[in-house]
Amino acid sequence: MPLVLDDTAVRRHLHLADLIPAMEKALIDYSEGRIQQPLRCRIAVDPPGGYFFSMPALGEALGLKTVSYHPSNASRGLPTHRATIYLSDADTGQPLAEVDGQRITEMRTAAVSAVATRLLAAPNAEVLAILGSGVQARSHLQALRLVRQFRDVRVWSPTREHAERFAREMGARATSAEDAVRGADVVVTVTNARVPVLRGSWLKPGCHVNAVGAPRPDWRELDDDAMSNVVFVDSRAGATNESGDIVLSRAAIHAELGEALAGKVPCRAHETTVFKSLGMAIEDVSAAMIVYRATVAERDHAS
Repeated sequence: MPLVLDDTAVRRHLHLADLIPAMEKALIDYSEGRIQQPLRCRIAVDPPGGYFFSMPALGEALGLKTVSYHPSNASRGLPTHRATIYLSDADTGQPLAEVDGQRITEMRTAAVSAVATRLLAAPNAEVLAILGSGVQARSHLQALRLVRQFRDVRVWSPTREHAERFAREMGARATSAEDAVRGADVVVTVTNARVPVLRGSWLKPGCHVNAVGAPRPDWRELDDDAMSNVVFVDSRAGATNESGDIVLSRAAIHAELGEALAGKVPCRAHETTVFKSLGMAIEDVSAAMIVYRATVAERDHAS
């Protein structure tokens, strides 16, 4: 019977120190053509107003991630996002596991940004700006602290109270968006914005930006000026179809991150760089396989 791995199992077996190199491998494998991964399929759920996404991938493992987004759940005291990852044996198609995808989504997104930051940010980067103060802001701070030593962490949120709470709990300081970004070596945008919240005129020359929000072709987090810098993406196909920051700015894509990680293109890390992250199914499947394999190994050891 396939295993059912809940949030407790994911928290027990998934750690950023293991996930960051796994995400680097997934990015390289994707860019080198070793991954089959179509664009995500989206169905509108209206009423009540929301979306359902399906994201399959085949690499060293075969899997499918499903995501439901119901913004009206916020008024019901329920999560607005639900995610599940289904794993199957690539050779036989035999179901292996159903894995809770909430924390995997949170962690793999931050781990991928850590991979980009390790490659593209200045080695002596010490000032971090985070626009957004939710779950992804917290996971990004935890992940980026594994690849750079920050002496100053600044946070902005559209809701000042949320930024101040994040600052108290995470060792940061709350400020305006512009003041957070000016002089920062690394910038992270993890908001629900549909119009730009980051202006290119604020960016320090040579800084690195991880642009994580705005996952729809008509949504933006970065203005055209910010997008005129050296742009990396996780997937060209995904970015040119799904990212408003790319589509609406008509930004030139320098490379997929996996191409730069493999040394196929120059990383141009001395310039101002932007990594537009949309998230890929192979990242979720690879992370879920870490949890599955660790669970099986633990069970076999106990027996």
